[in-house]
Amino acid sequence: MKKLKAKQAGLRRRHTRVRGKISGTPARPRLCITRSNSNMYAQVIDDVAGKTLCAVSTLSADFKASEKSGATVEGASVLGSLIGKKAIESGVTEVVFDRGGNLYHGRIKAVADGAREAGLKF
Repeated sequence: MKKLKAKQAGLRRRHTRVRGKISGTPARPRLCITRSNSNMYAQVIDDVAGKTLCAVSTLSADFKASEKSGATVEGASVLGSLIGKKAIESGVTEVVFDRGGNLYHGRIKAVADGAREAGLKF
């Protein structure tokens, strides 16, 4: 239990450090990625207005139509392309990437690559 608490505290500390350096503006909102062992969530957020412009998760109907798992790199890539398409439909073409305290590797990188392929600029 002690090891789990230390991991969670480290994740919280890294996320706070990342959020201290970036924030979303109306011209360039923040693409925030949150992940668990089995699911992933992506949101495009305007921090100035305090509003979520669009969101997609591996639990949404759009994602479930792709028949991919949220716990794989392929599923994360599909999630990235979905959030990229939704963001472009909302009028957002450029975002700031918020990795949420996680390493930019694996599923987090796959979401970013999928969003880039959909047309979002970082």
